[in-house]
Amino acid sequence: MTLRPASRLRRASVLILLVVAACGGAQTSNTTPSAITYVAPEDLAPPYPDLDPQQIAAGEALYRTYCATCHQTDLSGEPNWKTPKADGTYPAPPHDSSGHTWHHPDALLVQIVREGIDVPGTSMPTFGDKLTDPEIQSIIEYLKSSWGPDERAAQWQVTWQQTRR
Repeated sequence: MTLRPASRLRRASVLILLVVAACGGAQTSNTTPSAITYVAPEDLAPPYPDLDPQQIAAGEALYRTYCATCHQTDLSGEPNWKTPKADGTYPAPPHDSSGHTWHHPDALLVQIVREGIDVPGTSMPTFGDKLTDPEIQSIIEYLKSSWGPDERAAQWQVTWQQTRR
């Protein structure tokens, strides 16, 4: 199989992202990372799939109805989302490239929307009684449409790896 230049670039980008993540990003001291994670070529995901425009449109409408109240219409989340509020809960995070949604595989994102998050400091409600899994997947497709190619590639890698388990 011959890879197109764009496919090679995506694969190389994912490998670089994974190595940088394993090293903890840029080193700010003289410490040496204890281990570098190597991703074998057979563990690299194929190029991420194209997004479905109809699913994006449906997801955007559902997002505006169910998610935008907390996560904002422009996906930017609440201000200071990394700092707890007075009640100890964290503000709703952004779902664009500046947030962490793209760090998680699809199945986990569906589960979080369906079941909420039962972790101290979070206030994510459940939507399993309001949305079907295909509707939740449409919302996720909409979120993906706002991510850059690096975030898409990284998120596809974790999704693909989870499906191989």
